[in-house]
Amino acid sequence: MLNRLGILFFSLIIIAGFSLTNPGESQAKDAVYTSLLSSKAVSGYDPVAYFRVGKPVEGSGKYSTNWKGAEWQFANAENLADFKKSPEKYAPQYGGYCAWAVSEGYTASSDPEAWHIRDGKLYLNYSKSVQATWAQDIPGNIEKANGNWPKVIE
Repeated sequence: MLNRLGILFFSLIIIAGFSLTNPGESQAKDAVYTSLLSSKAVSGYDPVAYFRVGKPVEGSGKYSTNWKGAEWQFANAENLADFKKSPEKYAPQYGGYCAWAVSEGYTASSDPEAWHIRDGKLYLNYSKSVQATWAQDIPGNIEKANGNWPKVIE
């Protein structure tokens, strides 16, 4: 009897949860992409390092700051200080969501290993294969993404 009551109670909680969300409405997304179980921007990689050393470098919790609701980590104190002075200069475009997805009118996660700097701005993509698609028309994709951002997270 207790097991049946427990199952019934659990089922009611799940049904109630689904009924609170209107399927025709999407939930607003965070301004900065972080994974479901983390608050780290760029998956914990140092955004300044892309510009300084030309490759993804993992950051450290020792050198971190919060900006736009996410934790940003850095490889060293100098990168952290520079980011704090000018976060817009180093943060990836479109909040670190996949730049190609934003150009197509939606959001997707990004891989810190699939990156590109264009005109002094950092762009991340979902994967290296998506990055190859993005690279076929970077100026056009940036123009489309700029037109879609930030509407895709609202």
